[in-house]
Amino acid sequence: MTKTAPPEGYLFSKSYTSYVFILLWLLYFFDYVDRMVVVSLFPFLKAEWGLTDAQCGALVSAVYWAIVLFSFPASIVIDRWSRRKTIGIMAVLWSLATAACAFTKNFSQLFAARTFIGIGEAGYAPGGTAMISALFPEKRRAFMVGLWNASIPIGMAAGIVIGGFIAAHWGWRHAFGIVALPGLIIALLFFFVKDYKTVGLEMSAEGNETERTAGLIPKKMTKMDIVHSFLRTPSLLLTYFGFAGMMFTSISMSTFLPTYFERVQGFPLQKATLFASGIMLTSIIGSPLGGWLADTWMKKRIQARLLLPSISALLTAVLFLGGFQLFSGGMVQYGIFLLAGIASIAWASSAIAVTQDVVHPGLRAISYALCVVTQNVLGSSMGPIVTGAFSDRFGILTAMKIASCMALLSFVLFYLGSRYYKADLDKVARVALTAEK
Repeated sequence: MTKTAPPEGYLFSKSYTSYVFILLWLLYFFDYVDRMVVVSLFPFLKAEWGLTDAQCGALVSAVYWAIVLFSFPASIVIDRWSRRKTIGIMAVLWSLATAACAFTKNFSQLFAARTFIGIGEAGYAPGGTAMISALFPEKRRAFMVGLWNASIPIGMAAGIVIGGFIAAHWGWRHAFGIVALPGLIIALLFFFVKDYKTVGLEMSAEGNETERTAGLIPKKMTKMDIVHSFLRTPSLLLTYFGFAGMMFTSISMSTFLPTYFERVQGFPLQKATLFASGIMLTSIIGSPLGGWLADTWMKKRIQARLLLPSISALLTAVLFLGGFQLFSGGMVQYGIFLLAGIASIAWASSAIAVTQDVVHPGLRAISYALCVVTQNVLGSSMGPIVTGAFSDRFGILTAMKIASCMALLSFVLFYLGSRYYKADLDKVARVALTAEK
């Protein structure tokens, strides 16, 4: 019986591709549930252990510091070995580390357990991004990445709401233990999915006018060739730093919006977490919408995958700053925050697609790992602890305004990157991917 070939642009049948994508989506969802459940537990930890806002922020930052240290080595294993096996191992590790948080007895132990969550999660975003870039046609890349990234705000919101509910009824330790179980189950399933074959690191003449004209045979890339391929791609570097600014703002908001609602507006804990989660949940509109808009706009303007993030970043800053500055509560302010939630994620899908567009297909996980390292060093790991420190010194309202301003920097960086995107895209080698059997 003749095996049906997959549709054009796909490695596998559409049904199998959807199955793998659903598993990737669920893993990302539980990644962020495990990562953010601690936020709803801050009041319990402060009451039991006497923690400061800065220490609470550090429990979030611990995950990102570990990701900074381990993303790059993990991405090398992913690109040169196997995406599915590495992802499965990492998901098992972060799930077990989340469960271990339930047994900690002080801040130091909890900080260490949170660090191991970050070690487990270090390579998931690079590995998952590389798989999605291979699973779907290039013209749909930003949209599919957007759908995948919609799991982030849902996971963050679910982690905060579920954690707060469980902690209020059964204690904060049970929150860690319960949310760890589903991710562990999905992780075990992922060991059995199909992957694409590891791509050889060859410099293809197809993407180089001089070599194509001369008819030279492609050669294997050296370490310096790899380094130069990144350093000589300005749109990629500017995207990395633009990413960092947006993550500084986004993670600061997701970490301290419950605190803002509780302190400034006097909401009880569960209402504060519910309102904050509502803002995060509306951003599920922004992620796929941003990707779809970028893919559609790209048909007319090639730089769209960086122009759209620049617009999104500007809107994020204006909406959050306006909401904090002009209003002290009420539904108008909350409506502005809901729009800010959409804008605060709309940039991500197309910016992530850029990290895959302008690099050799055999370096996609490494490319996104470098993005992860950059945005975590300057953004995600710094946001909660810096915003927490500003809150301790100047108050939560001032701290949130300062965090909002970082999006303005990203607006400038993404726009500058768009001016180099086409030239960088033209330099990329075209390599056909093949599926595992």
